[in-house]
Amino acid sequence: MKKEISGVILAGTNSGCGKTTVCCAVLKALTNRGLKVGAFKCGPDYIDPTFHRHITGQTGANLDPFFFDNDTLLYLLAKHGGVCDVNIVEGVMGYYDGVGGTEKGSTYDVARITGLPVVLVIDAEGASLSALAALEGFANFKKDSGIRGVIFNRCSAGTYDILEKEIQERFHGRIIPLGYLPRALKTGFESRSLGLVIADEIDSIDEKLDALSQEAEKTLRLDRLLELSGQKTELAFEPPVIKKFDEPVRIAVAHDRAFCFYYEEALELLREMGAEIVPFSPIRDKKLPDGIHGLYLGGGYPELCAGELSRNAEMRNSIKSALAGGLPCIAECGGFMYLHESIDGAPMVGLLTGNAFNKGRLGRFGYVTLTAEKDNMLCKKGESIAAHEFHYWDCEFCGEDFLAEKTNGKCWKCAVATDSLYAGFPHFHFYSNPRFVENFYKACIGAKNAKD
Repeated sequence: MKKEISGVILAGTNSGCGKTTVCCAVLKALTNRGLKVGAFKCGPDYIDPTFHRHITGQTGANLDPFFFDNDTLLYLLAKHGGVCDVNIVEGVMGYYDGVGGTEKGSTYDVARITGLPVVLVIDAEGASLSALAALEGFANFKKDSGIRGVIFNRCSAGTYDILEKEIQERFHGRIIPLGYLPRALKTGFESRSLGLVIADEIDSIDEKLDALSQEAEKTLRLDRLLELSGQKTELAFEPPVIKKFDEPVRIAVAHDRAFCFYYEEALELLREMGAEIVPFSPIRDKKLPDGIHGLYLGGGYPELCAGELSRNAEMRNSIKSALAGGLPCIAECGGFMYLHESIDGAPMVGLLTGNAFNKGRLGRFGYVTLTAEKDNMLCKKGESIAAHEFHYWDCEFCGEDFLAEKTNGKCWKCAVATDSLYAGFPHFHFYSNPRFVENFYKACIGAKNAKD
């Protein structure tokens, strides 16, 4: 299958250079112009896409070469980007930073797979001509770097005028200067341990985004950016085979301030298979939704809401009773913590023994491959799926039914897996191995038929 799309990748020299700020400024300004703008995120990030969706109203996708083969990555880009006037892909970390000191899974890897032109974001705070040394280094590090434009963050008008002229003289049109955002712009977004605060939690976010878009119209060369993105890129791929079930099921998905880490395209996959997604709040609701056949407890910040979750004993008891009765459940990271007896001493669901506690530092971190140590709801012994861990909290018993292995060979046992449960710190993307999702769906059908 082939599909043409318009778009660019906004990459950065490093984490913290201003990729998300520039991306939000561009998304908001283009959306205000009446364009239908698609937004995507490289890597396993849950948080930045909440800003993208808030601005554009569109469902994008995470583009992750560690999670997906090339066909799946291009399919997701084409599926969501093919209906948009222009697409903006926000990079992850530094442009060439991938798994284990390699380029695998990097923004450069995404650029190489998709063929989209790249705009490099450079933090020009405290620099002038030295910023061009960084640009030249990144552009020439790989012959196929794909870098076609540059935006300077935290840059003065005077400095940008100098840089723009130098770029034109040095690169002769190979790299296009696309403007800057000033250092005095007061629109920073709050952060916490796992990254930025979720978009919907930020006070006055719309005012901040409006200020960003107004500045973007003044100091970014948006028309030039649209010209660059308007050079159509052809994507060639084989779509993944998605099983459609004749039997519909209802799957409850926890969604509130405590549980908010979900890949939207993964929930769409469940819908395409035939599921109805039923959102609920373990903080506010008193029991699980009626008539459900499965449960999905995603990651998030249950530790920040531990008091509220603990006080809602009715919900805790409802979940424990349902899971003890065999309701199929996937519980990742924060959801896994919630199923324990307690979080920092505050009573939780109590399905799993032990307490979840704050280690005070980043624990097991990064991409892993999960391989089943025994047959379970999701897969057979020996089957694998790509996954990711990123957490500051830990549990007294993290499970031993999967083996997690990093690319450097380091490995450990993790997760609790039974005929009706996957619960563990690793997050995985449903498109990484759709068979795992099919098996979860089949378990939900089994639970439905058992009720009849």
